[in-house]
Amino acid sequence: MNLKEIIQELEVRDISGNDHPRVTGLTFDSRKVADGAIFVAIRGHLADGHQFIPQAIKAGATVIVSEEEAPTPHPSVTWIRVEDSRLALSLMASAFYGHPSRELNLVGVTGTNGKTTIVTLLHQLHGLLGYKAGLISTIRIRIGTEDRPATHTTPDPLQINAFLREMVDNGCEYCFMEVSSHAVDQERTAGLDFNGGIFTNLTRDHLDYHSSFSAYLNAKKRFFDQLSPDSFALINADDKHGKVMIQNCRATSYFFSLRTLVEFSGKINEMHLEGTEMTIHDTEVWVTLPGRFNASNLLAVYGASMLLGHHREEIMESLSKLSPVEGRFEMHHSEKGPTALVDYAHTPDALEQLLETIHEVNVKGGEIITVVGAGGDRDKGKRPVMARIAAEASDTVILTSDNPREEDPEAILSDMEGGIPDNLRERTLRIANRLDAIRTACMLARDNDIILVAGKGHEKTQEIKGKKIPFDDLEIIKKNLKG
Repeated sequence: MNLKEIIQELEVRDISGNDHPRVTGLTFDSRKVADGAIFVAIRGHLADGHQFIPQAIKAGATVIVSEEEAPTPHPSVTWIRVEDSRLALSLMASAFYGHPSRELNLVGVTGTNGKTTIVTLLHQLHGLLGYKAGLISTIRIRIGTEDRPATHTTPDPLQINAFLREMVDNGCEYCFMEVSSHAVDQERTAGLDFNGGIFTNLTRDHLDYHSSFSAYLNAKKRFFDQLSPDSFALINADDKHGKVMIQNCRATSYFFSLRTLVEFSGKINEMHLEGTEMTIHDTEVWVTLPGRFNASNLLAVYGASMLLGHHREEIMESLSKLSPVEGRFEMHHSEKGPTALVDYAHTPDALEQLLETIHEVNVKGGEIITVVGAGGDRDKGKRPVMARIAAEASDTVILTSDNPREEDPEAILSDMEGGIPDNLRERTLRIANRLDAIRTACMLARDNDIILVAGKGHEKTQEIKGKKIPFDDLEIIKKNLKG
């Protein structure tokens, strides 16, 4: 491929060396360099790619993209110096794969909670409408109906553009992708041509990465700052940070709300454990997703589908056919009587909304038993807050491990336990082993009780001391609630 085409959108500070290099590939991992590759040196949190430039050249790299000057001349190597290697990688990745986002209707969803649900439901809905669509989410990458494994909420720029190219080549007309604050901060979405962006909500999360809540907010806001004038920004009017997101936004802005009259308004008529009856623009619809947070997610799905030009009647009909998302309020009715729920809720706000929903739909009056933990090597400040929320809204709380990673699980539980009021400690158990904690919840549960296992949702592994051990909350629940 022609190097000039790949770097045409870069702000190059200087370029030296070979004028006509042979280019066969693009990578930022020196271990993946092959003969003829462009190697982009990225400064990471744990390692600096500039240290691996000699290895990349030795492995056959013909082009080096760096934030530093070439230390010594390399006659056979083209050295390109840029201000920001991360930004350069994203722009080059888009060009290398032929700008696939320009050939799709690409919609990005950002916010603290609801991203996975909204992109998954949009993908489902477009399938029901007869379109082939792509999906990039925390749970999976999907090209039409074919799945690929997902490792991050938002993949790296090379993966994103490779997936988008595969989607285009396989006849997809749409793609719905989650956009994390990390991705925006690290320029992973630069160079992508979005038709629209959706904002769900903003509450405390990822403060282990971002220096402050303000920095976290600004990372989300940057996504909307970068939207083109031809795109749309669909904003949750019920979140106090919604209007902040579009202060410098060039896209046309629209709102969705369960509380106020805006472009896409709705209200809840009835809520049950099995679903919700709601009204959207004077039309009633039954959806198999319970909870106010899901009603809000569905309004976002409805609004985005309208803005993408689909017919209202077809959208409403499709909403009633949508299936719940894996690991999001995923339910198991046991033969023994108790109902168990698995959910990915791993922020204070998500956990609070989840428990509020359980109280609203708990018509049989059973007790609520909550199993909850907090991730290791992540924001420690939310641990006591989540424990307090669980204790105040549950009859029994079992504090346990989530993904402890490199931390001592007992230390994490001590952080959580610090948030539980003294008068609620009697109803709190502390069981570090997650398997034992879930088993205990199942043993304690009686007819009509509801067990909530929060934090991991769709995940099929538990991360402990650098190893990912097979672990599935729902399968453990099913095994322990057999009749």
